[in-house]
Amino acid sequence: MNFEYSDRVKELQEKLTLFMDEVVYPNEAVYERQLNEGVSRWDEPPIMKEMQAKAKAAGLWNLFLPESEYGAGLTNLEYAPLCEIMGRSMIGPAVFNCSAPDTGNMEVLVRYGTEEQKEKWLLPLLNGEIRSCFSMTEPGVASSDATNMEATIERDGDEYVINGRKWWSSGAGDSRCKIAIVMGITNPEGPKHERHGQILVPLDTPGVNNVRQLPVFGYDHAPHGHSEIEFNQVRVPASNIIWGEGKGFAIAQGRLGPGRIHHCMRLIGAAERALEIMCSRVQERVAFGKPLAEQGVIQEWIAESRMDIEQARLLTLKVAYMMDTVGNKVARKEISMIKVVAPNMALRVLDRAIQSLGGAGVSDDFPLAAAWAKSRTLRFADGPDEVHRSAIAKMELKSQVKMQEKKQVMR
Repeated sequence: MNFEYSDRVKELQEKLTLFMDEVVYPNEAVYERQLNEGVSRWDEPPIMKEMQAKAKAAGLWNLFLPESEYGAGLTNLEYAPLCEIMGRSMIGPAVFNCSAPDTGNMEVLVRYGTEEQKEKWLLPLLNGEIRSCFSMTEPGVASSDATNMEATIERDGDEYVINGRKWWSSGAGDSRCKIAIVMGITNPEGPKHERHGQILVPLDTPGVNNVRQLPVFGYDHAPHGHSEIEFNQVRVPASNIIWGEGKGFAIAQGRLGPGRIHHCMRLIGAAERALEIMCSRVQERVAFGKPLAEQGVIQEWIAESRMDIEQARLLTLKVAYMMDTVGNKVARKEISMIKVVAPNMALRVLDRAIQSLGGAGVSDDFPLAAAWAKSRTLRFADGPDEVHRSAIAKMELKSQVKMQEKKQVMR
């Protein structure tokens, strides 16, 4: 495995880093101020459009899509260091139209959407004209087992009728969110993983009710938000089904592989920024007669944080390389591994940084508390740690058994 970045990636790294320094970081406070001063916290602050226009002009737009027809044509391995840079800021990914869940939804439409679906929904998403959400998780069941899903998508002539309640539909609070990809049961009597489908539901369709916004550790994440949505006898054209009935789990697996690793890339960026803040702050603060940077425990935290980040980054690059070379299915164990490793790594680094800053660490004067809250949710978003650990163990046991059988044959 050669993780040396190509000349194109190095050029994009430089451009992104400069753009973050000159445009994104200075406007984080402006974004928050405009958000609080606006008519509604669910409307996009004007500064976001300004930053997005500059990102487009700089050629830093839709970098996540490997298809050159729609995106930058970068591999997962090439995108990894770029996504990391964007992840250093809570608003960074949105500036470059590389934020979830839009990235995953666009990938679904690119891979599985009809030409009509692409024309109507993919192109506006690619242009940053609208936002989208993904409605999969349900409040009434243990969603760590997605086969528990109760929402239904039933064919009725030339239409599908959707009924059910979803929550944690991230992005649905945004006034620009126009479309949801909803997952539900289409074939209740089919094989376990062929009972579900995914369908496009415009949020202004009669029967769609955005019940409430769900805070995360007290953060409403406006204007993005996380919605609980009720679908009551919602009717959409049959042409809105994606790929076909019973294809919901196949689509979800195709969507979640890149989505999971993108989260990990961004988490590494958040951890890097936290370490930078910690190193800067502890050199300025004095306690018990000497700078915190000279205190043994602080030095230990810095060293542990650097080692944690480097290990997580190397595993992320390995996973990206495997996804590019052998495919997501073969790399599923490694994808599960990094999905467990990266959030826990980021939480450790962020916690040390918060502890180093004291009261300032839990305030809004620094991005650490907000980043911690977001990182903590990623220990169960896209599959909880426990499910991924179970999957890793089963795959490892299977490979060990095969290895032992091979040794027996060779003897």
